Amino acid sequence: MIELKDVTKIYDGNVVGVENVSLKIEHGEFVFLVGESGSGKSTMLKLLMKEVNPTSGEIFIDNQNVTRLGRGKTAKLRRKMGIVFQDYRLLPKKTVYENVAFAMEAIEETKRRIRRNVPRVLNMVGLANKSKNFPNEISGGEQQRTAIARALANNPTFILADEPTGNLDPRNSDEIMELMEYINSKGTTVIIATHDQDVVDRMQKRVIHLVNGHVVKDAKGGYAI
Repeated sequence: MIELKDVTKIYDGNVVGVENVSLKIEHGEFVFLVGESGSGKSTMLKLLMKEVNPTSGEIFIDNQNVTRLGRGKTAKLRRKMGIVFQDYRLLPKKTVYENVAFAMEAIEETKRRIRRNVPRVLNMVGLANKSKNFPNEISGGEQQRTAIARALANNPTFILADEPTGNLDPRNSDEIMELMEYINSKGTTVIIATHDQDVVDRMQKRVIHLVNGHVVKDAKGGYAI
């Protein structure tokens, strides 16, 4: 489903993001990207989101070479993705329902599909009773659940999450990871960048460990190299 072939990203100033990375992520996998700050986790996500292009190498998604897509085709590719950020990035003047609906409005979905799909994903993440609340009226864990619902709104084939538990306490972190595992069980590929060793050790999923832009471990198990 996702394949990187000898991918290198060098930023201005000769700063290495990732170097000579080759790997495959199959449909339906649950993968952690781990490593210290500056190890290359965020660069990996940015490459998959098409926020940045590789300096060299190739990226394939669903057998399509997406290494150098134009703006229009990049927008179409992103419809396959659900993206979850550490800081939620909710619109403060929109309700929970409206925040999720906004993701569908952005790709010009019909009002009928929005009315049908938004309650479905809110129910999936346990927020059916919070649909009329604004972000400042719900907890951090509920805000992250709203962000996940928004990511699910357009039925993505994979979820990319950047430190989704970074601002949460342990209980809420556990609940978010249980939700991610549930989403994965329904067939959605889940890729999570995190430095939360406890979560990674407990879940025992595939772990891609990066050090200075290089993959030093790619195996099922815990955080440690």
